[in-house]
Amino acid sequence: MKRILIENVTLVNEGERFRGSVGICGEQIAEILREGESPSAPYDQQIDATGCLLLPGVIDDHVHFRDPGLTQKADIRSESRAAAAGGVTSVMDMPNTVPQTTTLEAWEEKMRRMAAECRVNYSCYFGATNDNYTDFPQLDGRRVCGIKLFMGSSTGNMLVDRRESLTRIFSGTDLLIAAHCESQEMIRQNTEKYLAEAGRDNDLPLEYHPLIRSEEACYASSALAVRLAQETGARLHLLHVSTARELELLEEKPLAGKRITAEACIAHLLYTEEDYARYGTRIKCNPAIKKATDRKALRAAVRSGRVDVIATDHAPHLLAEKQGGALKAVSGMPMVQFSLVSMLELTRQEVFTVEEVVEKMCHAPARLYGIGQRGFLRTGYQADLVLVRPDAGWTVGPRDILSKCGWSPLEGQTFHWRVEKTFVNGQLVYTDAQVADAVRGQELCFY
Repeated sequence: MKRILIENVTLVNEGERFRGSVGICGEQIAEILREGESPSAPYDQQIDATGCLLLPGVIDDHVHFRDPGLTQKADIRSESRAAAAGGVTSVMDMPNTVPQTTTLEAWEEKMRRMAAECRVNYSCYFGATNDNYTDFPQLDGRRVCGIKLFMGSSTGNMLVDRRESLTRIFSGTDLLIAAHCESQEMIRQNTEKYLAEAGRDNDLPLEYHPLIRSEEACYASSALAVRLAQETGARLHLLHVSTARELELLEEKPLAGKRITAEACIAHLLYTEEDYARYGTRIKCNPAIKKATDRKALRAAVRSGRVDVIATDHAPHLLAEKQGGALKAVSGMPMVQFSLVSMLELTRQEVFTVEEVVEKMCHAPARLYGIGQRGFLRTGYQADLVLVRPDAGWTVGPRDILSKCGWSPLEGQTFHWRVEKTFVNGQLVYTDAQVADAVRGQELCFY
C-alpha cells in the first residue's frame, strides 16, 4: 500500500487548529502528527503543504447529478469531477431524474451508475411518491441515505400532496426523511394573484419569484412537516431552509439530541433578493432567495446550531433553460465546485470561522446521516482530505467550470482561497487543476 505524508500543514478538525502532518496508508489515515512529532515509519511520498490548511473532505448531502435521463445538462462523471475539484469528497444524489428513483430497481440502477462513474464517494436518496411507501420496509438503511420527500413541486414534479400519503410516509420508515417544503396551494394562489395584477398570462418578471414562492408558503409546509415528525417520531431533515420564520420551528441544541434537523444551502447564505438585478435567473432556485434579513438570520442560525449542515442543492441546467422570468426560467444552479471556497471566502468577511465551516460541511453531515469512518481527521478513518491555500487570489473563468452545463453564477467572482489537492480514500483525485479520471469513489455506508 502506498504511504503518503502531508507535512508542514495546518490541520483544522473538531474545533481545533494546529500545525503538523497527516500520514496516509492505502485508503486510511495512518497517523496524525503534531508539530515536532516524527512519523512512525518511512513514507513513499512526502507532500510539503507549507502555508496550506488540511480539512476533512466536504460531504454534500444535496446534489442533483441529473443522471439518468437528463444528461444533456449534467451527468455523474462531469459533476463528480466538479465536486472533486471543489474539495467535495462525498455526495448524496436526489431522485428527480428520468426515470425517477422511486422504485427499488431504479435505485439499484442509479447506484450501479454511481459505482462506474463517480469520482467521489456517493449515495442516493429513494424518492417518495403518493403511493410507494409500501416499498420503504425493503430499503437497506445501511445503503440508502434517506427518503426524499417533495412537499412542494420543483424540478421533476415529484410532489406528494395527499395528507394520507404524508402520514403514511412519516409513520412508515426509520430512515431520515429529507423534505423540500413549500406549500403548493399557496404557490398556485400567489401565481394567479400576481398574473392577474400584472395583466399577464404566462410569465412574470424575476422579482416576483420570492413573492410567489413566499415566506408563508415555506413556513406553512415546513410547519406541517415538523408537526408530522413530532406526531410520528420520524427523523426529519428540512432541506434548504430559506426564511427567518422557519428557524422558529428548529431547536438550538447539539445535533446528537435532535430528531428534527435542518440544512442551509450556499445560495441562501450568499445572496439576497437584491442580487436578482445583477445575476438574473442564474440565481433563480426553489425555494427562492429572499430578503437580506432572511440571509442574516440563516447565517446566525448556522453559527448557533439551529441549522445543522451546509449543502449546495447543486442543480445544473442549460443556460437556454434559464431564459424567461419568475415562471418560465427553470430553477437551480451548479454550485458543488465552488461551495467550499465560497464558504471560506465568508470567513474573510468574519461571517463564519474556518472551524465553523468544517463543522457544518464535514463533521455535521457525517454525524447527522451516521456515515461510517468519514467526515473527520481521525486515525483509522478513510483518507478523504482537502488541501486549501489561503491568500491565493484567483477569478473564476469559463475554463475553470467543470460542470457539464458550462456556467456558474460565480463566474467572474474573485476568491482568496484555492483548493490545491483533494484525496478520496487515500487517492489523489484532484491536483494541479487536473482531475484523475481513473479514481472512483466508494459507496457510503450508514450505521
